[in-house]
Amino acid sequence: MAPKRQLPKSPATPRKSPQQQRSRAMVERIVDAGQQVLIGHGYDGASTNRIAEAAGISPGSLYQYFPNKDAIVATVIERYTGEVADRVRARVLANITNDPEAAVPETISELLDALGTHRELLRAVVEQTLRLSSGATMLAFEQQIGELARLALTMRSHEVPADVDFDAAAWMLVRTVEHLTIRYVLDDPPIPRDRFLTSITRLVLNYFQSPEGYSLEPRAEREQSD
Repeated sequence: MAPKRQLPKSPATPRKSPQQQRSRAMVERIVDAGQQVLIGHGYDGASTNRIAEAAGISPGSLYQYFPNKDAIVATVIERYTGEVADRVRARVLANITNDPEAAVPETISELLDALGTHRELLRAVVEQTLRLSSGATMLAFEQQIGELARLALTMRSHEVPADVDFDAAAWMLVRTVEHLTIRYVLDDPPIPRDRFLTSITRLVLNYFQSPEGYSLEPRAEREQSD
């Protein structure tokens, strides 16, 4: 089975959920300002006063919705990871029955596009907010994508070597692809995008090949023999 991690303690949550359109607009305004401040000043440079100023409201108005800056930052991260997850989910589901050779690079390309949409926000999330308990949000994101990866494996189980543990495979693949794509977006290495996609696709597809010189019974044949 895949290794399990405990969810970190959740950060402070917003004081109240906005019910009216005006309140929802105010929350969105504060979160937009929080994103702007986080990108421009980093976590250490962010403060409720600075965020309130960027939102064009008083600190008192901000505190009606958020108790502290950590609650705002956590909401920024939750919104961002939710947007990325939605884009990747749509691509995975669109490719669920396609050949892996086409589905894998298309899905990873979508992930690169989603991560690169707000590159500096990604940098702030990865490099500036590791100390926050917003790790719970990141873990939830990984679990969502992991479930999609497991679904894709299950849909094509007849092509996967018989000894592959789907839970473990999904866990390792999601985190491998996540790390490589994030570093590619942030580090901007001298590797053309198409070459990166080809290499990471090969890495993913090779995971499901039988080791050279070691014969594994295909999963479909093993299930028939059972």
